[in-house]
Amino acid sequence: MPQGDLNGSSSANGARARRAPTQGKATILALGKAFPAQVLPQECLVEGFIRDTKCDDAYIKEKLERLCKNTTVKTRYTVMSKEILDNYPELTIEGTPTIRQKLEIANPAVVEMATRASKDCIKEWGRSPQDITHIVYVSSSEIRLPGGDLYLANELGLNSDVNRVMLYFLGCYGGVTGLRVAKDIAENNPGSRVLLTTSETTILGFRPPSKSRPYDLVGAALFGDGAAAAIIGTDPILNQETPFMELNHAVQKFLPDTQNVIDGRITEEGINFKLGRDLPQKIEDNIEEFCKKIMAKSDVKEFNDLFWTVHPGGPAILNKLENILKLKSDKLDCSRKALMDYGNVSSNTIFYVMEYMRDHLKEDGSEEWGLGLAFGPGITFEGVLLRSL
Repeated sequence: MPQGDLNGSSSANGARARRAPTQGKATILALGKAFPAQVLPQECLVEGFIRDTKCDDAYIKEKLERLCKNTTVKTRYTVMSKEILDNYPELTIEGTPTIRQKLEIANPAVVEMATRASKDCIKEWGRSPQDITHIVYVSSSEIRLPGGDLYLANELGLNSDVNRVMLYFLGCYGGVTGLRVAKDIAENNPGSRVLLTTSETTILGFRPPSKSRPYDLVGAALFGDGAAAAIIGTDPILNQETPFMELNHAVQKFLPDTQNVIDGRITEEGINFKLGRDLPQKIEDNIEEFCKKIMAKSDVKEFNDLFWTVHPGGPAILNKLENILKLKSDKLDCSRKALMDYGNVSSNTIFYVMEYMRDHLKEDGSEEWGLGLAFGPGITFEGVLLRSL
């Protein structure tokens, strides 16, 4: 008969026994997510975007149709709506200074989504919001003082002495940076419980399409809006908290002289992005060494013996990663599913991948160790050695 233990083998009823967390190591205790009300099926995007931006350029329409097919995205969520465009018609006029209007829309929308994601997470966690000792707040979609971390703390009714950290304008790697910072806080403050919240909207980058800005079309075809949240803490309370993943080791690295490959600038019209065509190749050239550095902290030697939670920046990046590391075709399934269901939601997306991975590991918990990865401006690599519990 199979015997249950703390190493992931089968119990007598066939369910995998839970692994014990390492004393003093940060664990993820709960997850939450939230999205705007507007659902955007990919097959409806082109006609809607062309109509909303009053674009009559056949070349732009054809290129956007091609990009939408190549992204593999099926569904996204968006703050932008007909009501917003009716209230702010200047958003569709090329060259109009609209940063003020966009912030009027984005700032409250980001906090509203962050609040709902956090409440969803706290409900799953099962403890009182007053037990939260720290907030790590991540966004590349709002600009104001005080920041969204304070508004979030007020909306959740947190203690006024909650310790707050804001991480602004990190882009797609911000979620994994948030995990690294939350891990450091939790492990250096025994008994603390850290609420990590990410929230993003594409409002700041919304503008009429132009042949002179080809990346705007990539953004229109790929990016979505939403929020995510996680509770991080060490030494979970027995019968009260349910950790599912350990943050065992975290690493950040930037590639020298690549700061222009992903370039974002705030202008009077909002935020302008430029994305170098060599981004997937830069990642391919450096990812193997980066992964091996993280893996060295475990006893795993083969990439295919790990589970993979990778930020799906786009299908090209996932394909490059799969090819260079010779991963089995199913290793990035959770990343591909998150991309398909939500699009690239910047810093949030890693948590949607983790949620799918949590479900997968419940069914097949044979892999104890995994990697959480994200890439963004810098070019910056963020990585976490994960342990399934």
